[in-house]
This record gives sequence, C-alpha cells and structure tokens, in this order.
Amino acid sequence: MKAVILAGGLGTRISEETHLKPKPMVEIGGKPILWHILKIYSAQGINDFVICCGYKGYVIKEYFANYFLHMSDVTFDMKNNHMEVHQHKVEPWRVTLVDTGEETLTGGRLKRVKDYIDSEECFCFTYGDGVADIDIQASLQFHRNHGKLATVTAVQPPGRYGALETEGDEIRGFIEKPEGDGGWINGGFFVLSPKVLDYIEGDNTGWESSPLMKLADEGNLMAFKHYGFWLPMDTLRDNNRLNELWNSGQAPWRLW
Repeated sequence: MKAVILAGGLGTRISEETHLKPKPMVEIGGKPILWHILKIYSAQGINDFVICCGYKGYVIKEYFANYFLHMSDVTFDMKNNHMEVHQHKVEPWRVTLVDTGEETLTGGRLKRVKDYIDSEECFCFTYGDGVADIDIQASLQFHRNHGKLATVTAVQPPGRYGALETEGDEIRGFIEKPEGDGGWINGGFFVLSPKVLDYIEGDNTGWESSPLMKLADEGNLMAFKHYGFWLPMDTLRDNNRLNELWNSGQAPWRLW
C-alpha cells in the first residue's frame, strides 16, 4: 500500500517561514509536519510514500538524503574524511520524491505520479499540511467494502474563533473553543483507485474541483466520517496551536 502526499504548494498564508522552505517542511516540535504525516501512516502499517514536490522541492530531497544527520548523533573525522553515525534511528520507509512542477495544481500533481501508483489496487492520498488521529486502516476497509472509486475522510471542523455566551445583550461568559456548525467538509485524507487519474485532465486541474465533483455526480465518492482530532496548518496560528499540543505531550495525532 502506498501513500501519495502533496508537498508542492507555496503556503502563502503561513509565509513567515515558507520564504525559506516549502510548507510541508514547517516544523512542529522541531520536525517537519511532513515527518508527522509519514509517522501517522507508518504507525498504521503504511511505509511506502510518493511525495509530490514542487516549490523548493530540493529542501525536501535534502532532508531525506540527510535523514541520519537529522535524527542521529554523528562524529565527523575530518582528518581521515570519515563520518560515523551513532544510534541509528531508522524508519521502515521507502520514500519516492517526484518533481511535479512549481505551478502545477493539486490534481495535476497527482496525475504526474501516475507511473508510481498505476499498478496499485488502491492508494492513500493526502495533503502535506494537516494532521489527524484518523484510523487509516478503518478508512481502507471502508473503501474496500463500498467498492467505489474514491473515499474522502469527512470531518467537522471546530469554530476558529472564541465565542461570547450572551443572554440578551449581557455577556455571561466565553467559549474558548466553540463547536463548528456541524457541517462535514473534506478532511484531506483519501483512499483512491488509480482509475481516478482518468478524471484529471492535466497540470491545471485542481483535485478539489472537477475530478471530485464528477466522482460525486457519478456516485463514486464516499465519505468516511472521522469524529476525532483534525487540524490543517493553514496559518501561523494553526502552527502555534500544533506546537502547543506537541510540546504539552498530548498531541492527539501521535499514534506511535
């Protein structure tokens, strides 16, 4: 089973850091959010990844090329031109990094990695900027049971702003984390048949537009409802929230 991860976008709404690095390399707890996403999948038995690179994709390639340097203690013997890696911290991952273009839209990026997923019965697909405590294996079983071409994880986002609790014009209290309106939205964790690639015209096709709408019109798109934690990192505020959760030792997406 493979997981395809989009990692080519600019991340303009969190631009303080993305002038220097692609958004999936913005850190939570000292490690890129991309690392957290791979760990979510890996903790549930999926270790073969195809990463769709774009904007500053070389930063992602260099990260994995130097993974031992990032994760282990190292001694450099400059006199003898030798490097010794201590306490090897290996992951059971196979990571394929594909340049899918600087300006390519999400659907186009998925289509560009066709050669790496075309022979799969189905594959996982997600964005490189969000985490959740989603049950990946349950979503795969759901997908296999319904037999349609696509499954999207549906989530109910919380309200983004604190709310006032009022009685008439009088403020009676504050609700720090109000519930959302109860509507279901695209949570970004998909299970797909390779046949969905036929719904993507080319580089200028956004996955969230015509492909998903056509799949829905045909009755080929099913919703796997996730009631747990989910948070995309769209803004600096989101990044701060994710870092707070990680640093508290209570990050819900830490399934490993």
